[in-house]
Parts: sequence; C-alpha cells; structure tokens
Amino acid sequence: MTEHIVAFGSLDDQVRSRAEALLAGRGVLEIVSSAADAGPDTLARATAIAGTLRPGQLTAAANTRWVHSWAAGANADLSEEMLASEVTLTSSTGNGGIPLAEHSMLLMLMLSRDVPRWQRAQAEHRWDRFTHGELNGRTVAIVGLGNAGADLAAKAKAFHMHVLGVRRRVDRPVPGVDELFAPERLREVLARADFVVVTVPLTADTRGLFDEAAFRAMPAHAYFICISRGGIADDTALLRGLREGWIAGAGLDAHGTEPLPPESPFWDLPNVVVTPHNGATTGATAARGGDIFLGNLERFLDGAPLANVVDKAAGY
Repeated sequence: MTEHIVAFGSLDDQVRSRAEALLAGRGVLEIVSSAADAGPDTLARATAIAGTLRPGQLTAAANTRWVHSWAAGANADLSEEMLASEVTLTSSTGNGGIPLAEHSMLLMLMLSRDVPRWQRAQAEHRWDRFTHGELNGRTVAIVGLGNAGADLAAKAKAFHMHVLGVRRRVDRPVPGVDELFAPERLREVLARADFVVVTVPLTADTRGLFDEAAFRAMPAHAYFICISRGGIADDTALLRGLREGWIAGAGLDAHGTEPLPPESPFWDLPNVVVTPHNGATTGATAARGGDIFLGNLERFLDGAPLANVVDKAAGY
C-alpha cells in the first residue's frame, strides 16, 4: 500500500529529507503551509497527517489512520471528531521536557531573588542592593511528573531543594523526588511548598485544578509557577491571590488566554514574571520533535505499534 503523508507547516530540511528517504518506494510526503490550506482533495489523499486539524477536517480525511501532533500536549487535537474516531493520535511529548525544566528553574531563581526589582533598578540606573532568597533548602512541589516534571526534579535536587511530587502512579518512583503523593493529597502538599510548579497537561481533570481553595492552601510566602498549559489555574482566583497576598508571586509561561492580551493585569503585577509560552522554544526541542515524528513514521510504514499514543479518554 502506498502511504500519503500530509504535514502541516514547514519541515526542517533534514527532517524532510529523512522522511522522504523513509518513504522511498512506500509512499509520498505532501507539505502544506497550514491546516487552513489543506483542501478536501489533500485531506482525502492523506493516510497520515502531521499537524493539528481544524474542525471538520478529520471527517474529510476519510483514509487517515494516524494523526501526529507537533505539540507535547494534545489538548488542542482532541476535538469531538477525534474523540469519536478510531484514528490513532500521537503527540510529541518529551520534545520540550528539558528546556521546560530549565525554564522552571529560571522562574524560581527570578522570583526568589526578585530579579524584576533589579531590572527596574537597572532601567533607572539605580544601585539597589537588598537581601534576597535562595533555593537551597527550599521545598518545591512538582504537580505532574512526566518528562518536564521528572527532569525538573533532578535539577531541583542539584540546587539542594526538597522535592515533593504529585502524580497518579505513586507506585512509580521518580529519581530526585523525596516524597510522592497522589492527586487527592494535593492540598496537603501545597501547604508545605515554597514553590509550586505545574507541569501536568490540560485535561478535564486538571482544568481549573488551581482554584481559590488551592491558592489559599499555599503558604503566603510561596510562589506559583505554570509552564505547561493555561486553564489549569483559575485566572480570576490567581489574580486575586496575587493582589491580596495569598501567595507571594507567580512565574507564568502558560496563560488562560494566549497571546496574553495587552490589557491583562498580569503584565503589570510587580510579583509576577510573564513569559510568552516560550519556555521550550529551542532548536533542540524542534530537533527532538522531528526525531519523534520520524520514529513514528518508520513504525507506521512497518506496521509496528506507534510511540507516544494519546489516551483519548485521559487526554494525554
């Protein structure tokens, strides 16, 4: 059978050449600039698609057996059509775990040392020395121990932090995690944390997980950091908590609305560091994503089980 692989977006030259080499004699690769540019004929030809489909496109792609998401989190790909279909969905989970863990460390360092205060002083050419914090001996609670969370645990231990982890499978220990807790014990964990880092995917179970009660469970000196997906935190509760001092501050790379609107109050809060969902935007992330896709393309052509298969019911 000749496979017809349709990829949305521009592929790196090396990824494209490797994909074409894999397909030699077995199929063809068609690249379209975006999902919006994939017409009915293109979708009808596709036996596999790399990219996020628009509403209605999966129905048009009647011959498609496999869809691969370029994203690590598959929430944007889980349309009603996808949930109802028998099409196998895979993700690029694992591509950005390393830089997201690095970004989490960056945000913890910036918040603990109040780097925004130094930045304001630098802009004003003002010498402002003050007593700041350090990460040594502090407790970090990592909510979610997938690729990013597990890598963060190792990095936090290198900074001599005490690491608490929250995950569904408490029977699976993670190197660097000192204490492991099930999700139903989240509030207990939050009460002990100096830093809370959210790395879980956005699912029906995690949407709004950090509500007013969760933020009030955190100590007033604690910081909240989200590097996975917006929507896991209730922005109204988070904003109120930051303004009223329920928590000390926040580092936000993922936001409920993206791009974060210019009028959003999060931009101007002195105890918040905002980054534009940019923590994993590295060349190495793109390279790892390409490798994940190519590995699955080879498996697809060989009729072997695919890696990174998304559990549609669980949402990741």
